[in-house]
Amino acid sequence: MISRPPVAPPELPTPPDCLKKQKAASLVLYIALVLLALWVVRDFIAVAAWAGVIAIALWPLLQKAAGNRWLAGRTTLIATALTLAIALLVVLPVGVGIAQALREAHDMNEWFQAAQENGIPMPDVIQRLPFGVQQVSAWWQANLAQPLRDSAAMKGLHSTTVMTLGRHFGARAAHGVMVFAFMLITLFVIFQAGPRLSGSLMKGVRRGFGDDGAQLLARMAAAVRGTVSGLVVVGLGEGVLLGVAYFVTGLPHVALLAFVTAIASMLPFCAPLTFGLAALWLFSQGSVAAAVALAVFGSVVVFVAEHFVRPVLIGNSTRLPFLLVLFGILGGAETFGLLGLFIGPALMTVLVVLWTDLVQ
Repeated sequence: MISRPPVAPPELPTPPDCLKKQKAASLVLYIALVLLALWVVRDFIAVAAWAGVIAIALWPLLQKAAGNRWLAGRTTLIATALTLAIALLVVLPVGVGIAQALREAHDMNEWFQAAQENGIPMPDVIQRLPFGVQQVSAWWQANLAQPLRDSAAMKGLHSTTVMTLGRHFGARAAHGVMVFAFMLITLFVIFQAGPRLSGSLMKGVRRGFGDDGAQLLARMAAAVRGTVSGLVVVGLGEGVLLGVAYFVTGLPHVALLAFVTAIASMLPFCAPLTFGLAALWLFSQGSVAAAVALAVFGSVVVFVAEHFVRPVLIGNSTRLPFLLVLFGILGGAETFGLLGLFIGPALMTVLVVLWTDLVQ
């Protein structure tokens, strides 16, 4: 007789309570794995976030380039060109600034040596101050007009504290270069993925959160894009206008000053520091009229840009009121640093959408 293998009894259906426990256990496992993965790549989250902000801002340009008949299908070429453009926009101004600083290093060293031997002569502008002339003159004569070689400040410059600060600055600079390099690599990968990445992301959001989630994601992307336009474009505009004012008033190193002003103008309420210091330098050189004119012109430019142009650019794209735009930018910067300038308005957009859904 041929023996037949024993037939396994049919599996009993899993009770509903067991299914619920299995789903809950699977959810806990997925969350734990996601948190573990985020912890592993925690040092690169900011890198990916910066790359995401830049990619969102340039996404319309990427789509326009991909739709061109001469560039259709050449995703690697488009990604390379856009990534190199971003790298040059950062590297070239920084390189120009470093080169300018190196050219001025010789004169600064001579001035420093003269200050050590002879002190710093009191500028004539102090005698023209409206008040406090005697107090400022006495302090200057006691602390700066004498040879600085034996002063406590100069002794501190040769201490180990300066060496420690120098090493710390070098380490931070090296870390910044590394972060920037990884950001460019991440940005290239995002650009190369192109529409495939966008389609997969929207598909996953629709599957997980429905059409409302997809619309919310689209509005957050619009908020980031509008914030980039409002901060970067307006900052560059302020830098150009104030650069013209620097040239007219006769300030040295106009290009470098305009670049620093443009960078400062991208941060809320920081532009007055740059043109204010420039006006103060003109005032110290005896150019009172030029200093006053620069201060007035800069104040008008910053007032118009901060209160009219920038809120319109950001608010129209995000459909946010001005106060929420301001809270999002300042609160985001305080919480997340520079990256928060772009994350804050996006989070305010989520808040407005949730509030609208609640009251409707």
